[in-house]
Amino acid sequence: MSATVFSITNQKGGTGKTTLAMNFAAGLAQRGRTLVIDADPQGSAGQWAGVAPDDKPFPVSVIAVAGNLGREINRFREDYQHIVIDCPPTLETDNTRQSMMTSDIVLIPTLPSPVDLWASVRLANTIEQIKMSRLNFRAYMIINQLEPRSAISRGMQQALSEFDIPALDNHLRRRAIYRNAALEGTSVFCMGKRAEPAAQEISAIIEELL
Repeated sequence: MSATVFSITNQKGGTGKTTLAMNFAAGLAQRGRTLVIDADPQGSAGQWAGVAPDDKPFPVSVIAVAGNLGREINRFREDYQHIVIDCPPTLETDNTRQSMMTSDIVLIPTLPSPVDLWASVRLANTIEQIKMSRLNFRAYMIINQLEPRSAISRGMQQALSEFDIPALDNHLRRRAIYRNAALEGTSVFCMGKRAEPAAQEISAIIEELL
């Protein structure tokens, strides 16, 4: 069976793209063989996995791809059930466009601020172009670092409802445990009871998508 390919992308940096990619992939790995492709020149996904101790490696294989991303995705499709791509934070590279064109689902983490939403307008135009040639292609916004009691977070939910790209019902709250996972080279699924609320958030996103 050919893998389902997910691209995690946003043309604005600092939205939690790699945090979502790594924890999302770890959650998917509990459901089937999963690969992370680090297509970001900053190499954050590879660095994250590289921090893990030898006796407790990151639960998902992470490879870096700097060449033809579309070709590399197709090379691994039959070997995995899920492929998660951590894209560069820009639309100006061929790799970002190749990733989106080859993906089944694009996820766009967005911080709960109007500025971050406005930065995604150009991305929405690109997604509309892809939809015209890919009938089963899907794209969703995911609110990241949500603070439920914050008025701006509540306003963001309303703004997203009027946006061209639908937002998932589930979201990620602002939690220190996500930063700790990166520092320890692991995922929230491997951090015990203290990370259960975060793991439940990621699992809810996966269930909503699959």
